[in-house]
Amino acid sequence: MIDSMLDAVASIINLIAVHHALQPADREHRFGHGKAEPLAGLAQAAFICGSAAFLLLEAVDRLIHPKTVGNTDVGYIVMVISMVLTIGLVLFQRYVVRRSGSLAVSADSLHYQTDVMINASVIASLYISSELGFPLADPLFAVAIAAYIVIGALSIGRQALDILMDKELADEERARIREIVTRHADVIGMHDLRTRSSGAHVFIQMHLEMDPEMTLLHAHEVTDAVTADLMAVYPNAEIIIHEDPDGLEEDRQEFK
Repeated sequence: MIDSMLDAVASIINLIAVHHALQPADREHRFGHGKAEPLAGLAQAAFICGSAAFLLLEAVDRLIHPKTVGNTDVGYIVMVISMVLTIGLVLFQRYVVRRSGSLAVSADSLHYQTDVMINASVIASLYISSELGFPLADPLFAVAIAAYIVIGALSIGRQALDILMDKELADEERARIREIVTRHADVIGMHDLRTRSSGAHVFIQMHLEMDPEMTLLHAHEVTDAVTADLMAVYPNAEIIIHEDPDGLEEDRQEFK
């Protein structure tokens, strides 16, 4: 009962975070509210690690003081029903993650996956302990599940921290951006490309190098064309482009 209440509270927090992250930019938050989602993901990762710690402590206690797990038909039925319902929820959450890339939903999905694994562990433990007379099955399963949970939670936490710390997009995405930009004949070069993500939004900044004899109007048209091509690939992007005359000497970032 307590575990179910904690699950509900965690899911409600995620729902609030996702709703807040989808709110448009306002006067106080002009870059939007996307970082509410990784904040929720980070909190969920910590919550999941805490659950794994309690599970591991219980497993260690049972390894030191083995207990025979009772075999009841009611126990099997309850666990199977719980697993079926939770698996349905997890499959739906995975679908949502594939469509939206939501980190908060991904973290919530991992949380419910752990519930499925724990229920499966209980079923296996009921059978092995009662039918095969091996009481250590329950704590051994618990240790394995705790390890799996921690690995998944750390992965979610790392992704959340990457977004909160404005980590650059993957090298493949940066190369894709460069390819899109440099295919324009009027773009001689580009530098100081900076990218980051926040929720479902991507932020892209760069300097374009163009013919110094080009009119401001033409440079503006080129910039609009580059922006349109990038928006076709990154529809949720916010793009800032600064035009530079080719050959201008200025301080530049040393990163590529």
